[in-house]
Amino acid sequence: MNELLFEASNLIYNTNLTYNNIKIKKGKINFIVGDSGSGKSTFLKLLNQSINGDSGELLYKGLSIDTYEPINLRREVSLVSQEPFLFNESIIDNFKTFYSLRQKTMPSSDYIDYITRLCCVNVSLNQPAYTLSGGERQRVYISIFLSLCPKVILLDEPTSALDEITGHRVMKNIIDFCKTKNIEIVIVSHNKTIVEEFCENKIEIIKEM
Repeated sequence: MNELLFEASNLIYNTNLTYNNIKIKKGKINFIVGDSGSGKSTFLKLLNQSINGDSGELLYKGLSIDTYEPINLRREVSLVSQEPFLFNESIIDNFKTFYSLRQKTMPSSDYIDYITRLCCVNVSLNQPAYTLSGGERQRVYISIFLSLCPKVILLDEPTSALDEITGHRVMKNIIDFCKTKNIEIVIVSHNKTIVEEFCENKIEIIKEM
């Protein structure tokens, strides 16, 4: 039986969202699915203490999430939201800024080239981020977080702004990279084709009325 990465029991947020008996497995490609408004994105935020539950239990690696220092937890469990936040500077300068904020040494240009190609970023790294399309911004944002190699990466609709072919390629590349680097992965997705192909553990969230 697989060790659990996260486990939620009667976890309540903002009185109207309840997460009960949710088990996210270590070493598996975990997909979270459910209807719009069921609280999938909110649950990802709870997993790295971007927000806190009102009551109930949420465990990370067998320990209460409250026992972890929030900043350290967010660096270890990185959340890549559906709405990318990039600074109004070049792509390469965005990498530099994010690495500086994490107090990490900027990697080599070869590594940055590799990780951006992995995420199908097909524009010059000197291009200003504000000139990018929605899909390009999303891919750049994912590549930055992926390059940092957190222990766990939480992806909220990572292919939502991409066409089917590009979305499939990006998803496969991300999963292959995470498996190579032993990065645990939790993905929220509405894309049934991607879920069916890559999912190893499906968690369905149903909003309780």
